[in-house]
Amino acid sequence: RKFIRHSFLPCARTFFKRETISSIMFATQSLTKQFNSTATTTSSLTRKQQKQSRRRAGNQITRASSANVEKPKDSPPPTSSATATNPPTPPKKEDRKIVNGQDVPSFEDISTAHFRISSGVVRTRCVESHAMSKATGSRIFFKHEWEQRTGSFKERGARNALMSLSDAQKKKGVVAASAGNHALALAYHGAKLGIPVTVIMPSIAPLTKITKCRDLQARVILHGATIADAAKYGKEEYEKKEGLKYINGFDDFEIISGAGSMALEILEDVKDVDAIVIPVGGAGLIAGCALAIKTLKPDCLVVGVEADRCQSMSAALKAGKPTLVPSGATLADGLAVPTVGPRSFETCKDLIDIMVTVSERDIATALLRLVELEKLVQEGAGASGLAGILANKIPQLKGKTVAVALCGGNIDTSTLGYCIERGLVADGRLIKFEAVVSDRPGGIAGLCGVIAEAGASIKHMTHDRARLGEESHSVLVTVECECTGREMGKDLIQRLDKNYKIISTSML
Repeated sequence: RKFIRHSFLPCARTFFKRETISSIMFATQSLTKQFNSTATTTSSLTRKQQKQSRRRAGNQITRASSANVEKPKDSPPPTSSATATNPPTPPKKEDRKIVNGQDVPSFEDISTAHFRISSGVVRTRCVESHAMSKATGSRIFFKHEWEQRTGSFKERGARNALMSLSDAQKKKGVVAASAGNHALALAYHGAKLGIPVTVIMPSIAPLTKITKCRDLQARVILHGATIADAAKYGKEEYEKKEGLKYINGFDDFEIISGAGSMALEILEDVKDVDAIVIPVGGAGLIAGCALAIKTLKPDCLVVGVEADRCQSMSAALKAGKPTLVPSGATLADGLAVPTVGPRSFETCKDLIDIMVTVSERDIATALLRLVELEKLVQEGAGASGLAGILANKIPQLKGKTVAVALCGGNIDTSTLGYCIERGLVADGRLIKFEAVVSDRPGGIAGLCGVIAEAGASIKHMTHDRARLGEESHSVLVTVECECTGREMGKDLIQRLDKNYKIISTSML
């Protein structure tokens, strides 16, 4: 009974077609009855006789399972506990679906990838956030992909791509261009699998990530000012000349298939999910996930969120093809991909239900909320999905059960610091003003008293005597205060305005 419920059925749900599930359940019920009757008759037997009885019952399970379940022609056979470490055979390359010149993954590829990588990546939590559910008016579940060993979902695709290589290619190794998470994921799993990894990192790559890649035994080459420069160099110098396999971080066939495994886990953990919100950069993650979601639960909404400063997927959906868009500096640097991957786009272009963009202010606020309410740290790209909900960019999700991917936690401490400060400003909790105050003894003390009466806290204060011109016995004071919210900030400015000349205020 335990084997059927905990081993056989989960494999069947993943690899069998839907129409066979009912027959599996019927077989399980009949076998359970057999077990119950067997248990009552063997209760009075000796231990040796009980073992023989259980062995005979186990043989009956095998025969009944094969008799009641018709194996789909295109699906891999169910695995027993004895063969659970052997991944099923994926569809042949020549049988892949071709769309506009791109071979795109199928649901079988995602299922195969999920099985293949299961022993090497973390099966991350997908749990409800009661605090965020209360704040948004939806039932929010977080998929904690930052719990992967290198801090992001990229490990899923990286391990799948490495394990899919031929034996000869595994000996030669792979090359990739990345400034962060993709490089870390390849380096980590390359070391685990004994596959040489070369990563080309541009000058914008953080020093901490360069050091981590080297610590993971990867060959790190610094070249170019952008990812595009690094990718071109990697293909010309290492793919062509050394025969290394180039692995695109968001558009490789196996990368997309591996990324889709995240959606399989969400659908298994949150049975009644109405929508899944996914950050979008190069589109590899949303492509794999959308394919899995629409195959298993077509009525579940697929929602993409990208940064205002790099709207590559929105532009591609509008144009009907990948389009180059201007890309500016953004807190969600992991999403700053000026052109979505062609293969990723062809995979998901008809599967995305809602596509929205978020501002820098929205992202900063989401990072702040996660720190305060969830006590966890995300990078800007990882928090973008939540940013779309908090900014009310997706009103269709009110009252719904929503899963949100928190897909990356690799952020520098200095970047985190100013992200939190920007979040406080965006939240109306950090204000700045300039006021003219008497230069006599007690002048600034009086100003501080008004601030204290309002309940605000002074963070910084400077005073300048030189810039007031005609105000010979006054001083220009610049004050930065922390408030509990916008209402306190407005109250403070009104109190100050009654007693002091306010030159300027800065309160978003």
